[in-house]
Amino acid sequence: MIFQPVLNPWLIALIGLPLAAVAVLCLVKAPDLRARMLWVGRLLLVLACCALLLRPGIPGGTSQTLATDTDVVLVVDTTASIVAEDWDGDRPRLDGVRADVQAIIDEYPGARFALVTFDATAELRMPLTTDTTALASAMEVLRPEVTSQSQGSSIGVASALVSETLESAASSSPDRSRMVFYFGDGEQTAATEPESFAASAEYTDGGIMLGYGTAEGGPMKDTSLGDTGDSYIQYQGADALSVIDETNLQTIAEELGIPYQHRTADAAIELPEAPTTTTNYAESGEVGNVIELYWIAAVAMGLLLAVELAVATARVARLRGLSSRPGGDR
Repeated sequence: MIFQPVLNPWLIALIGLPLAAVAVLCLVKAPDLRARMLWVGRLLLVLACCALLLRPGIPGGTSQTLATDTDVVLVVDTTASIVAEDWDGDRPRLDGVRADVQAIIDEYPGARFALVTFDATAELRMPLTTDTTALASAMEVLRPEVTSQSQGSSIGVASALVSETLESAASSSPDRSRMVFYFGDGEQTAATEPESFAASAEYTDGGIMLGYGTAEGGPMKDTSLGDTGDSYIQYQGADALSVIDETNLQTIAEELGIPYQHRTADAAIELPEAPTTTTNYAESGEVGNVIELYWIAAVAMGLLLAVELAVATARVARLRGLSSRPGGDR
């Protein structure tokens, strides 16, 4: 027998034992068999309630799980242009990135994910982990660089960190495949040429270069005041516009050896199959479950409460009958 208590067992005992003691005392002092039977039912009701709160069960049953034997590195642009408002009308591009990251999480169950972000510098926000809840939380709180601190950025600044992350994964788990998903708009605002991702190609088995933005461009809010500001970055007296550079993105895609895909809100992301994956239930294995028995206590409680309700109804009817008799109010 296995117990999975809803409340602390000591708290259940603190509530249940006094009630059970009262029921036993009343049972002993009951004047007749009918009264004793009622108190037996009430004692059973207390015990059933305690059993329900303890959630008893027995070992047994299995659920089959899928597992993707893959390491996924997510490379996300966090420059000011990632919040340019040309996604799905006038929404920031970051909304599209977040939705696509969630789609990737859902597509590769059991995979390990790493999150790399870049603006003026690159940062490993999350090392390889299967904790997709933490990854989703990290994406939710992800914000672009502060506008006032921006000094130009390179779309290839994360190349060394990505290569290092992939090489480390290949060294520690050579049997796992590795995928890279790059999320950006390709705008090179640094004066230098973009760094090459060619060194990562030998460790990359798949992935996609995902491009966000439009040729018309989108305005970018000034992030110097955080999310509370309503002003936009200005250029020569007008709102500065961020325009996608697909040529740059395709160059990086070729260096990594992955395809390029332009993302728009009206089209679902097209994700490849993981290069090495256990995508059928038989190979993924089974996880043991507990067969729940709390429902038995719940049914018993329902029946005992029905008896109590019937007894109470009968007593009320009897009292009404007595009060309706002539002289019943004396």
